[in-house]
Amino acid sequence: MKKAGCLLAGVLSLVLAVAAIWFLSGWWGGANVEEDTNFIVPSGASLTTVAEKLSDEGLIGDADGFLLRAKIFGSSDPIMAGEFLLPAGASNATILDTFQHGEVIRRFVTIPEGMPSIMVHERLMAEENLTGEIPVPVEGSVLPDTYDFERGEARSAVLARMQAAMQNYLAEAWPKRAQGIAVDNVKDAVTLASIVEKETGKPSERRMVAGLYSNRVKDGMLLQADPTIIYPITRGKPLGRRIKQSEIAAINDYNTYTMVGLPKGPITNPGREAIAAVLNPAKTSARYMVADGSGGHAFAETLDEHNRNVAKWFEIRRQRGEM
Repeated sequence: MKKAGCLLAGVLSLVLAVAAIWFLSGWWGGANVEEDTNFIVPSGASLTTVAEKLSDEGLIGDADGFLLRAKIFGSSDPIMAGEFLLPAGASNATILDTFQHGEVIRRFVTIPEGMPSIMVHERLMAEENLTGEIPVPVEGSVLPDTYDFERGEARSAVLARMQAAMQNYLAEAWPKRAQGIAVDNVKDAVTLASIVEKETGKPSERRMVAGLYSNRVKDGMLLQADPTIIYPITRGKPLGRRIKQSEIAAINDYNTYTMVGLPKGPITNPGREAIAAVLNPAKTSARYMVADGSGGHAFAETLDEHNRNVAKWFEIRRQRGEM
């Protein structure tokens, strides 16, 4: 009788030990994550909802078992919303810790310098990991840069960060402007910077181009910037052909071939360097420029000098078979 009792106790102890091992391994042992998997925790979701979602997606064996073990062994810290990477072989414990303390997956969208707002709108609307509608932003209101976002984030939130970045940069840069520059307010600075941005793709020329156009503004000269002809036609997208004489002669609020001074607003979203160039332009007497065939420009102080540079440019184009 005594031996039978001991045997029964031994069996019970073994059963309890096996049950304990099973229960513990269900938490710290591998779950059902067979390969690296992205998992989204919806905004406002409870742990119960997330456990059911994990179970539905086959990443854990049992939602109730996960919740019970989480209550006993897991941290009481709240879970975060967002997209997380669950590594292959992750345990239930790792899954919960990832939701509580892990890094949300960040995605990125880049707005290059000189991208007009209509194309910023298209880029954000084409980003399938963002949600919601946005209007075309005000031209010149977006600071070109690379921005991170979470999957499922609202496009309006991302756009708001882009516009806040521009406001913050201008608030920092405007007080540092040089004395005697051609513009006396931030809006005009952004407008002139947008012309500088579109007129040269060569970083080393930005301050020189800004100095040239600043001289023209101060002298009351026509700016004669080709991108201001194109903007009313395409809203800043590439024209895809040569400019027509009728377009050069067009009278509107942007064409600087037929109006003195700045356009009524920016013609693109200028980057930091273009804005900085306008706020601290090169000290130059140049009033004219033309392409030099190397990706840059030849600058001139007088019309006679400019005409000679134009003749050189035409000869380069003839040699290339462009004329």
